[in-house]
Amino acid sequence: MTEPYDALETRSPDQRAADQGAQLARQLAHAKAHAPAYAGLLADVDPDAVTGAEALARLPVTRKSDLPARQRADPPFAGYTAVAPAGLRRIFASPGPIYDAEGEGPDYWGTARPLWALGLRCGQIVQNCFSYHFTPAGVMFEEGARALGCPVIPAGVGNTELQARTIADIRPAAYVGTPDFLKLILEKGDALGLDLGSVTRAHVTGGPLFPSLRDFYAGRGITCLQSYGTADLGIVAYESLARDGLILNETVIVEIVRPGTGDPVPQGEVGEVVVTSLSPVYPLIRFATGDLSAMLPGQSPCGRTAPRIRGWMGRADQTTKVKGMFVHPPQIADVLRRYPAALKGRLTVREEAGLDAMELAVESHDRDPGLADAIARTLQDITKLRGAVTLVAPGSLPNDGKVIDDARATAG
Repeated sequence: MTEPYDALETRSPDQRAADQGAQLARQLAHAKAHAPAYAGLLADVDPDAVTGAEALARLPVTRKSDLPARQRADPPFAGYTAVAPAGLRRIFASPGPIYDAEGEGPDYWGTARPLWALGLRCGQIVQNCFSYHFTPAGVMFEEGARALGCPVIPAGVGNTELQARTIADIRPAAYVGTPDFLKLILEKGDALGLDLGSVTRAHVTGGPLFPSLRDFYAGRGITCLQSYGTADLGIVAYESLARDGLILNETVIVEIVRPGTGDPVPQGEVGEVVVTSLSPVYPLIRFATGDLSAMLPGQSPCGRTAPRIRGWMGRADQTTKVKGMFVHPPQIADVLRRYPAALKGRLTVREEAGLDAMELAVESHDRDPGLADAIARTLQDITKLRGAVTLVAPGSLPNDGKVIDDARATAG
């Protein structure tokens, strides 16, 4: 492995669990005392009793999808920040719109770790091609690079010719930006006859890093790694040179839950990414990102010991409309929760003879037709729609995180 960024990255799992358990209890107490939204949500919670995964899983979920409406009702942050405006450095806007706070302090967003894992060191120049306009990505990675002592070219997005000429003139060692934009810059450099060979490292996020694109960069002598994060949380997980999953940042606690619920899924099962931030400024507790991923077993071959996820695997919000009525993943979870024999379920919506039709496949060891009939009645009670129920063998449903699969030719 490259040398660790600090001793936190190589803690034993037991030590990390103990350390983060203590941090979690302090964070809950801090949020209750200083963030009005959590003063209400956690009113009946004793922070000192929440020091592990089981207790954390009993706390309410805060959904990212709910933030726009809540912030409009209680601007600017709906009571989720824990510092006064004087304690903030910047305020960003993301689609929704969602307004996010940046606090004081070095590497606020946690981007130094992934850049260090890429191999960046003090004095190496970084060309930062993330946007600096409203959204935080540009500032996120500038702060991380500066924490490592790396000068930054604030290139932003667009203008591939100027980007290419800047690389040729200044000779930066690394690119940070979206996965595909570097390819456009390199191709523009080729067309102009410029030498862009100084760039040997790239860190990308904000879009899919397809294997073919990673291979293209490797063919140009560029090591390209990726990370997963959000404008609310900063970097949640990142690749190391081992390229074996994304390692969780030391500033977050991550759960994978069944979409539409707060219920953790077994290790390896795809579900929604729920993050508890240890930031004292924006102490988001059980923050449901709406993204899908899965936990990987074991530790990274690079020597970092934090848990790993598979990376971004799609969106968890699978709400769809059937016969003019919305059907939501929490409704399906509610149906299954009422039957202990129901292990997992997947609602498929199809078009049959021009009409919407629903079928709920339920994994169960119990194949009693009476159970299927009972679940079907509950499905109708909760969704107000009729649907067939099929009992299937445990493990037979796809492990893709889908609770609702809209298989109609035109979804909507």
